[in-house]
Amino acid sequence: MRYLPHTDADRQALLARIGVDTVDDLFVDVPESARLREPLDLPLHQSEMEVERRFAALAERNLSAGAAPSFIGAGLYRHHVPSAVDHLTQRSEWLTAYTPYQPEVSQGTLQAVFEFQTQVAMVTGMEVANASMYDGASACAEAALMALRVTRRNKIVLSGGLHPHYRDTTQTQMRFTDFTVDAMPTDVDGAEDVAGEIDDDTACIIVQTPDVFGRLRDLRPLAKAAHAKGALLVAVFTEVVSLGALMSPGEMGADIVVGEGQSIGNAMNFGGPALGLFACRQKFVRQMPGRLAGETVDAEGRRGFVLTLSTREQHIRRDKATSNICTNSGLCALAFCIHMSLLGEQGFRQLATLNHKRTVQLVDRLQAVDGVDVLNDSFFNEVTLRLAMPAADVVSQLAARGVLGGVPASRLYGAGQGVDDLLLVAATETNTDADVDALIAALSEVLS
Repeated sequence: MRYLPHTDADRQALLARIGVDTVDDLFVDVPESARLREPLDLPLHQSEMEVERRFAALAERNLSAGAAPSFIGAGLYRHHVPSAVDHLTQRSEWLTAYTPYQPEVSQGTLQAVFEFQTQVAMVTGMEVANASMYDGASACAEAALMALRVTRRNKIVLSGGLHPHYRDTTQTQMRFTDFTVDAMPTDVDGAEDVAGEIDDDTACIIVQTPDVFGRLRDLRPLAKAAHAKGALLVAVFTEVVSLGALMSPGEMGADIVVGEGQSIGNAMNFGGPALGLFACRQKFVRQMPGRLAGETVDAEGRRGFVLTLSTREQHIRRDKATSNICTNSGLCALAFCIHMSLLGEQGFRQLATLNHKRTVQLVDRLQAVDGVDVLNDSFFNEVTLRLAMPAADVVSQLAARGVLGGVPASRLYGAGQGVDDLLLVAATETNTDADVDALIAALSEVLS
């Protein structure tokens, strides 16, 4: 490649110094099935205009959530983002902002982070919130590590209602440690006993509400059971809009609250970037990962903002860091902050009400479709359906009819795991009566 200056002799010298024979030896940890033995079947050289045409043709094969009735959720949700959000975040001073090392030239960025943290603390019902989380899944893993530091214990309990991506990310973080991860079986029926898994070695229990199947969970008994054993309760959410209608995790006794903030200010974007939210009790703040912007006054008594707590390894010695997160997700956090400011408390609650109302209407219609069994006895804006045929096949047939009908549970857990007939369906304020009519009509046809 003309962009790489190394000669063959340079490469051989590098390999010899490392102590391997070939470049392939550097990738022994990559499974054989994931390695390419020959180049992809793509044209090796085309003009820019030809490339644009090729990719435009490929893009047209997608059925995007904005081009069809969409009921996709399962961790990322389609909401209306006011045009003012994009307009403001596209200003050059925001696009070029990264970590505000120098507060004297970063007051705007620091204030935005401060306001963002305040909003997150308010909606989660917690005392303090941070910035700098990649997404909800990595925030969940960081919460587990924080609980281990706080309690100095070695066991983590993961609820079977936790989103599989959050479970897998947490397990990956713990893979090369001596800590124990107790991942409970998939909880389709809501019958699991998380409290029964708590013992004297448990650092925390991690429980999601609404859970991956859309059920609401009362965390108060779990908080009581965890605290009785000296463990922490980590509360997880994947749909931040739900906090506009439900009792906050903080009110229910959670010690750490983490989740996904994509729904506010950020589009689905085919799966990312996302925005992790992280909040906790004040007494645990020094073990919190990421960064904390605070308010102060300067020498002349004027209001100002600083980085009060910087526990990332970019700021301090690696052995003193509580986290090795290397991004600040600043632009996504800014979009969240602007959208939330436009909504205000009343608007946020109204948005949540619209989501739940639309889902109630959808569930009423779904219950009348032959071959559909709604499993939820509680929900916010997402429910799980048991279908009369494999959900993945149903989704494919719905897409062929111009409807994005939801996410098969097998997409999250894998085929043959006892969830092949389960379909996760989400409705938001963006869904119209016509969208619901289209889903019901297409689903009735496919299942008939």
